Amino acid sequence: MTQPVLKLGLPKGSLEAATFDLMARAGFEVEEAARSDVRRTSDPELTVLMFRAQELSRYVDDGVLDAGLTGKDWIAENRSRVHLVRDFIYSKARMVPVRWVLAVADETPVRRPEDLEGGLVATELVNVTKAYFRKRGIAVKVESSWGSTEIKARFPGVDAIVDVTETGSTLRANRLREVATVMESNTQFIANRAAWQDEWKRDKIENLALLLQGAIDAKEMVGLKMNVPADLEDAIKAMLPAERSPTVNRLVEPGWLAFEVILPASEERTLVPRLKKAGATGIIVYPLTKIIH
Repeated sequence: MTQPVLKLGLPKGSLEAATFDLMARAGFEVEEAARSDVRRTSDPELTVLMFRAQELSRYVDDGVLDAGLTGKDWIAENRSRVHLVRDFIYSKARMVPVRWVLAVADETPVRRPEDLEGGLVATELVNVTKAYFRKRGIAVKVESSWGSTEIKARFPGVDAIVDVTETGSTLRANRLREVATVMESNTQFIANRAAWQDEWKRDKIENLALLLQGAIDAKEMVGLKMNVPADLEDAIKAMLPAERSPTVNRLVEPGWLAFEVILPASEERTLVPRLKKAGATGIIVYPLTKIIH
């Protein structure tokens, strides 16, 4: 009997490295150094195909792919009819959504979208941008722009752009000013509707979604172990921002307890010195690969 295989689409480009890292932390190593866009994985039941994020949802819709990871923005832009498995909040640089913003050159008088009536807007996200202005009853011409959209805000005849940003640094570097947010976008795990009805594929997709979410949840958390004098138990507990309550076990040595807790990585640098000063010893901090809720 032929072994079933799930065809998973992953995005090329800016999200590629972050997605490969996420897959690895979820337990699925993806072949990276390959000339082919068909990649082997550490799971024989999973084959990865690489596509540009802008087009990936179309291939899931058409059934070329069983499932895929791509942006909410491009699913909307392509008007793809797919099953949403799960929202994932991660981007190429940070664990936050990205924004598509309406922006203009600093020196222009435009302050509101309505000020662009009759103007020209350049963007990669053409359909979504048209819908944004149509919903507000603002008549503009929307022109397709492929790459380097931020420099086009000063092209002759171009009045504004709609471009994607995580931190706003690129816009500021090009002396552009945000006027409005057109949409927020995050990575979405989507499935072909027919594949979702297949029992084996659906189970495989759901398991993959669970592990990916666990890897995302663990990204900004760490585990902490330490030994604590029994008479300091309550004082140490009060210092811990635990996900639940800490795990506490008695050590063989009388009068000592072993604590284990999960906490935000951002709090480690201030918490560990406080714990040491409060009397904790043998403090060990370790990274997490997955947290399954």
